[in-house]
Amino acid sequence: MTPEKRVKNKVVKQLKELGNDVYYFFPATGGYGRSGVPDIVGCYNGKFFAIECKAGKNVPTKLQELELKAIGLAGGVPWVVNESNMDTIGDAVKSLGVR
Repeated sequence: MTPEKRVKNKVVKQLKELGNDVYYFFPATGGYGRSGVPDIVGCYNGKFFAIECKAGKNVPTKLQELELKAIGLAGGVPWVVNESNMDTIGDAVKSLGVR
């Protein structure tokens, strides 16, 4: 398993622990999809979020950065997750429900 796949698996595990309170999916980027779209997109408590998973010290590409910025400008919450912060994403998503 690749390091990025391990990050994705850890993120999905935390999202699954939120049960039916969270909706998420992996968008398809080939064919009719759009390049640069984050790895995981979803909604928690009416708040849209997007997660770009990276291995090691990898950073988003310029195109991914543009997509993450556009999500933020539209009111969504973009995150870049790697091995150093992958254990905190469940709490980060839960924080979207705090009013």
